Amino acid sequence: MIYPNPSLSGLSSWRRACVALLAKVFSATCRLLLPAMPPVIALLLMDRKFVVQYRHYLGKFRIHFQALSQGPVEHYFNDVFFRFKQVPVAIQGECVQCGNCCLNRRCAFLEPIEAGKYQCGIYGSYLRRFSNCGSFPLHAHDIARYQCPSYYVAGSQPIAWVKLPK
Repeated sequence: MIYPNPSLSGLSSWRRACVALLAKVFSATCRLLLPAMPPVIALLLMDRKFVVQYRHYLGKFRIHFQALSQGPVEHYFNDVFFRFKQVPVAIQGECVQCGNCCLNRRCAFLEPIEAGKYQCGIYGSYLRRFSNCGSFPLHAHDIARYQCPSYYVAGSQPIAWVKLPK
């Protein structure tokens, strides 16, 4: 499902068209290079598991690129790479390792660590710097897109009414 980004409404139509075109070119390039991704990543990360388990990671990269084409690529070009918009709100909270922000648990690098908890397989890698990962959550749209249970926009935390004993 594609989640429209409300922050894109303030962009000029040519800017929106350029970002959409860049996202489509990126997605098409990823689809073309899909068979080469496991060995390329193995080389970049110096980790042969991507080649040894080629079929497994080929499937994971296919799912990963499909998830990227549903909005995160446009978000990256718009809000991270081009640093176009100001972040108007303060985000608070801390990661609970639910994996939602990792493309709704479809990231090829996401690794389960225990029941319901996940960790990034490339967290310490230089490749992570070129991704959306380090920017999550950038704005309220990110939190809503991935239904993040632990981050929230400052000032909008839900109020829990508690009955006091008489």
